[in-house]
Amino acid sequence: MESRRQQQVAKLVQQALSQVFQVDGVAIYGKAFVTISGIKVTPDLLIARAYLSIYNVENKEEILENIQSNTSYLRKKVGSKIRNKIRQIPELEFFMDDTLDAVFKIEGIFKKMEEEE
Repeated sequence: MESRRQQQVAKLVQQALSQVFQVDGVAIYGKAFVTISGIKVTPDLLIARAYLSIYNVENKEEILENIQSNTSYLRKKVGSKIRNKIRQIPELEFFMDDTLDAVFKIEGIFKKMEEEE
């Protein structure tokens, strides 16, 4: 269970990162639609793990790699937005969040089962 401070830092990072994605996202990942589905911060507040959902592209891994290769730039931008609210800017790590894809897959299985009955 996350502490209150972890939740506060996660919220700050998510808001700042979403602003950065809105402004600079096209330069980083092109026309893909990227949403931040969640941020988890380690107990020492030094690492923020961002879980991203990526849509509108065939190769989602390529988009994730582009974002990961721009991590230092993104951290700098996020840091400029939250530097007065936190002592140390956490390192950013990006992961693919495929829970929505799993939901669609499960729904497809249920529809197929209904049709077979």
